[in-house]
Amino acid sequence: MEFTFGGKYRLEEEIAIGGCGTVFSGIHTIAGKEVAIKLEPAVTSSRNASSPLKQESKVYKTLMGGLGVPWIMWSGKQGDYNVMVIDMLGPSLEDLFKMCNRHFTLKTVLLLADQLISRLEFIHSRDFVHRDVKPANFVMGTEKSAHLVNVIDFGLAKKFRDPKTGAHIPYRQDDHHGVGTSLFASLNAHEGIECSRRDDLESLAYMLIYFLRGTLPWRKTKGATVSATWDAIHAAKLAALPLLTAGLPAEFAVFFEYARGLEFGDLPDYEGLRELFRGLAGRVGVRYNGVSDWTLGPVRAGTRRFCEACNARREEMDASRREEVGGDVRR
Repeated sequence: MEFTFGGKYRLEEEIAIGGCGTVFSGIHTIAGKEVAIKLEPAVTSSRNASSPLKQESKVYKTLMGGLGVPWIMWSGKQGDYNVMVIDMLGPSLEDLFKMCNRHFTLKTVLLLADQLISRLEFIHSRDFVHRDVKPANFVMGTEKSAHLVNVIDFGLAKKFRDPKTGAHIPYRQDDHHGVGTSLFASLNAHEGIECSRRDDLESLAYMLIYFLRGTLPWRKTKGATVSATWDAIHAAKLAALPLLTAGLPAEFAVFFEYARGLEFGDLPDYEGLRELFRGLAGRVGVRYNGVSDWTLGPVRAGTRRFCEACNARREEMDASRREEVGGDVRR
């Protein structure tokens, strides 16, 4: 059976399940353009029942037009569903990370850090905190914008200022865990403290470390229940803090400690953080040319995707094997 929403957006196939609904690929039947369609079962038992997807749509409309924020094309209720239609974009950073055998080079991490800090700065400038910063919630653009990192999934986003008074929301701590994804959640979120701008930055710090190390010390930590898993990961994070950035360029420790040191209502120095990593890029000879690990290499263009990180490891292994063979010959 064919489903069309808003009179022109035809549903195709399921591509993801998110916290605020299921995402499908779709087609703009008039323009022939591919779109993403997010569906959420409409609540019919109460007129006052909240709709996470409707709330997410409002956030998109507030942020729309900002660099790296997808355009929302249509939203509304149709039949048994609340619907939101946005631009169809490229793979997520988590998808690309897996494609590159769970490792990004320092250059790629620095290129990403520059854009990711800017995305959070824009969201915060509109008085929102994302509250679920993780690799799966950042996707690359397509065609001419393939180098552009886009931020998605605002189902947990929340205003941190009172829209009437402009005052920062008050500090609050609950007995239960905070929101987000436990793997990348801030320590404050684990402790039930209301999230603010500092928490988005701390989650970003975990992301960057994850990309460089290929994992996080608490990645496979599990509990018998969701609550137990949050507790176990919280304990593992605290235990891992002394060595979390060991062996990485010092700038990553500075970034992490800076985010952890911010007070609840502090305005982060986004430009200073970008300059921190740009300084590291200059020191190690990284150019901000938009060429990342998953970008098509010049020799391989027109054939298939080329992972620079994977190729670098292969070259290191080949060089090691050649040295071993040479050693055997000399002996």
